[in-house]
Amino acid sequence: MARPRSFDEERALDAAMHAFWANGYEATSTQDLCEATGLGRSSIYNTFTSKHDLFRRSLTRYMDMMNTAQIEILEDVERSATERVRALLTRVIDGEFEHRENGHSIGCLTVNTTVELAGRDPEAADLLEHDLAARLTALRATIRAGQQADDITSRRDADALARYVNAVIAGMRVSAQGGADRATLQSIAETALDALAVR
Repeated sequence: MARPRSFDEERALDAAMHAFWANGYEATSTQDLCEATGLGRSSIYNTFTSKHDLFRRSLTRYMDMMNTAQIEILEDVERSATERVRALLTRVIDGEFEHRENGHSIGCLTVNTTVELAGRDPEAADLLEHDLAARLTALRATIRAGQQADDITSRRDADALARYVNAVIAGMRVSAQGGADRATLQSIAETALDALAVR
């Protein structure tokens, strides 16, 4: 009979996720993961089979966590599309200041992984592609609703605008990693709203 695990697997996964988030995939060693999770090497490998498997599960957990919060904002039909886009950008800025050390944000695990692994890790690239599709679908629907209600007045294609907003968010996250302060990020967000011609 299998011996029951003496640790909380979900808590260990959260700890590993934060280690990868702060340091990246390559720079996070097995020893770092042991220290972050409080587990020995054998427990990590018995549970997650490999560093890559643990990273895949950590990245999936991060995407689910972030997308749930962000898509909930974009699908809140009690607000106008304008208010939803503004609320999303505010949420992104607030998030950058929840995880900040020495004046620098740790950024976004999805953006960081795109830069580090998308071009050479097919499994990570596939996860990133599905994550991007989900975010773009929600953004596109919100922008299209705003155009129909005439509170987003740009007549550019809703898909192009969704990709633009997504790129702005990624840029804000990288800027925060570089040390940009809240006022700078808010200025970037306001400029993006101006580009949508938000009333």
